[in-house]
Amino acid sequence: MPNFKYKARDNFSRLVSGVTVAETRELAAKKISELGYVPILVEELREFSVAKILVSFQRVNLKELSAFTRQLYSLQKAGLPLLSSLESIAQQTKSEYFKTVILEIARDIRGGASFSVSLKKYPKVFNEIYVTMIKAGETGGSMADILNRLTGLIEQDIDTRSRIAAATRYPMLAFGVLCLGFLIVVSFVIPRFATIYGQFNAALPLPTRILIFISVSLQKYWYLFILLFGAGIFGFHHFINSRTGRPIFDNLKLKFPILGELIIMLIMSRFTRVTAILMKSGVPILEILDLGASASGNIIIRRAILNIKESVNQGKGMSEPMKLSNLFPPVVVQMAFVGEQTGKVDELFLSVADYYDRESGYMIKNLTTYIEPVLIFVLAVMVLVMALAIFLPMWNLIKIFKTG
Repeated sequence: MPNFKYKARDNFSRLVSGVTVAETRELAAKKISELGYVPILVEELREFSVAKILVSFQRVNLKELSAFTRQLYSLQKAGLPLLSSLESIAQQTKSEYFKTVILEIARDIRGGASFSVSLKKYPKVFNEIYVTMIKAGETGGSMADILNRLTGLIEQDIDTRSRIAAATRYPMLAFGVLCLGFLIVVSFVIPRFATIYGQFNAALPLPTRILIFISVSLQKYWYLFILLFGAGIFGFHHFINSRTGRPIFDNLKLKFPILGELIIMLIMSRFTRVTAILMKSGVPILEILDLGASASGNIIIRRAILNIKESVNQGKGMSEPMKLSNLFPPVVVQMAFVGEQTGKVDELFLSVADYYDRESGYMIKNLTTYIEPVLIFVLAVMVLVMALAIFLPMWNLIKIFKTG
């Protein structure tokens, strides 16, 4: 929310000036009038903000956000004023960027802005769900309870990401070492063998010719490989973020063996948990579905959730469009139906979220087991190609020596 500096006259026609916070210039003038002043000049104050400059290239990770929310919950539960809580947390924050953001938020609140409006200025730090829940807490007077729920939601995300990172660390490391080994063989081993084979008038096998071609190309045109690699990454990134490419890519992710099932589990877990928590926080259902669609991270699921929103807006239920989409597992559809009949959608959805958390946890734990066969197959193919490329010419040379 912007700041406006103003000049006005009081009841005694004395000139006064100051700064106020409002969404628009008109609202700022109205706010000044309500103070008993007659506005003369109201203009937006465009001041230098360190946080606004830093926000374009710095981030706050989930662990920092979780610590901030947990500390704020503890201080609010103890009855400390919001401004004092924010200033106290800022002093303990190690990240200079996050510290600056917190102090900026405190400054906005001191200028008259609400906590949720102040948070909304930093969407890369506080997402829509976070801001909406804080707004619900301000409206319902249950800030401590909302902060506690937010902490649980953030910690759930941290736990899921940590488990995925731990499960994929070994396969990624093994694949990286494999690629490095291939580059070393192609760059240093193959050229020496090529020099030896070049001294004889013997036809080289196809695997050897392929590796020699790759070796020569890397040595002479390495910059082209780097450009092509960069262009490929840029093109892929552009494609998956385009209107045409994003639905195709997201649909492929959902249908990919093993990983597709895991992605659906994680999306369902997050959707049901966020829906349940927002319902308990008193957020309207249409706004909840909007937030759930944005938080899904998959445009196919997002469209399905927006269809559910349209059905609810027309006075129909959630379960029928869920069933027709063929994207929501039967357990989610059944719980939505029972919840609508009993008025306990939030409780049942929390049970579904816990169920999918357990199931996805088992799958993530065994993810390495699923990836290892693919990794072993790729390793075997690469080793076979390199072995054939090196040893087949040697056998041919032995035959030449024998006949010679």
